[in-house]
Amino acid sequence: MKSIITKQDISIAGGKTQTPVARWALSGLALAMLLASLGVSIPNVALPTLAQSFTASFQAVQWVIISYLLAVTIMIVGVGRLGDIVGHRRVLLAGIGLFTVASFLCGIAPTLWMLIVARVGQGLGAAILLALTVALIRETVPKERTGSAMGLLGTMSAIGTALGPALGGFLIAGPGWRAIFLILVPLGILNFFLVHRYLQIHRPSGKINRSDFDSLGTLLLGLTLAAYALAVTVGNSHFNRFNVVLWLATVLGGSLFVLAEAKVASPLIPLAAFRNTVLSTSLVMNALVATVMMTTLVVGPFYLALALGLNEAGVGLVMSVGPIISTLSGVPAGRMVDRWGASFVIIVGLIEMAVGTFALSMLPAMFGMGGYIAAIIVLTPGYQLFQAANNTTVMMDVNTDQRGVISGMLNLSRNLGLLTGASVMGAVFAFTLGTMDITTAHPEVVANGVQITFAIASGLIVVAAVISMGSRALSTRP
Repeated sequence: MKSIITKQDISIAGGKTQTPVARWALSGLALAMLLASLGVSIPNVALPTLAQSFTASFQAVQWVIISYLLAVTIMIVGVGRLGDIVGHRRVLLAGIGLFTVASFLCGIAPTLWMLIVARVGQGLGAAILLALTVALIRETVPKERTGSAMGLLGTMSAIGTALGPALGGFLIAGPGWRAIFLILVPLGILNFFLVHRYLQIHRPSGKINRSDFDSLGTLLLGLTLAAYALAVTVGNSHFNRFNVVLWLATVLGGSLFVLAEAKVASPLIPLAAFRNTVLSTSLVMNALVATVMMTTLVVGPFYLALALGLNEAGVGLVMSVGPIISTLSGVPAGRMVDRWGASFVIIVGLIEMAVGTFALSMLPAMFGMGGYIAAIIVLTPGYQLFQAANNTTVMMDVNTDQRGVISGMLNLSRNLGLLTGASVMGAVFAFTLGTMDITTAHPEVVANGVQITFAIASGLIVVAAVISMGSRALSTRP
């Protein structure tokens, strides 16, 4: 089986000079990333309002968030592969259209469950945006500027994360909760225009037919991921028969998926791809890093509120430091990748993250909120360095007809890391407190739990760094 990662240099129209058309095309990809990020972040602040508007419980309204994340996680590899077969630009346009229409349906939904169904459609559209924006970078910018473009996508993702809660709160206080979805409609229309007008048409390889789409593999992978995601989210708060069924379904579905992929002529994910050291190590590192970053989002608010005694506004202000730093450091991180090389920047980013997570385990206990912010200021640029370099490493030499599925796998590994971080590291934090009811824990106990949890997180980053250095040593071996 031919390797999906080669050493060939795929030329970009326009050579080394980025034309105005290419800049507008890149703007379209950046806006697509922003839309997908806003789709995650902007509805979070609306949950209390939705509960009141629909007279629903928290358990019900949380599906407004879960349904979106499930759709993205389940479909992101499949839609990436579909882009490889049908055409990246064509599928991206369909994804933007779906996201825009679903956003409108969310905004006019008369019932909570119709809103949740519309959010599933929005999540499917977002899966296409996330998978194919990264895949299309190599067809849009010169090879030597790939890192900068990846950094721009990281910046747009961070802007969406930082802007979403503030914009959502402003709109809810003014026009109402429906506006948080309807505001995405004109942005989606603009995004569709930019991509349709300026993004070059990609014609799939003649060796690939639409009949090559692995429907069985896509179904099995989707069911497996759905079972895992539900097990670590909905079923994580208690271990009962339903939780056992979810974990058994995850194992069974994963086993059937591997068997199916080994037999099908054109698999969704070629198992031989995992023999490629660059790809396999990048996916593992991506998941580990995402696990650690989710730990800051899960554990951080409890530390700030319970150990430091900050109110909701104070917690929100401190938690906004990370996204703001990400916004400022994304593009510079990409430029560093172009200048110094992706392999070197990966190590630099991981070292910076290891220092940041270790600082989170030590500085807050000594300096309080100032120590916490200082550690985040160290950690976050390291994350952007890693993301830009890791994505560039993987996508730089992927065959054109495999970029969609590989981009989907990168995003999937990140999503699985986020889900695992929220579940496992949240459980570790609760275990260190000696109670599942975190709100009743004493401030000193919470501070101690933060130290232990982030010490473990620092260890995970060290593991990622060791994997990176080992991969680099293997790749340079004659």
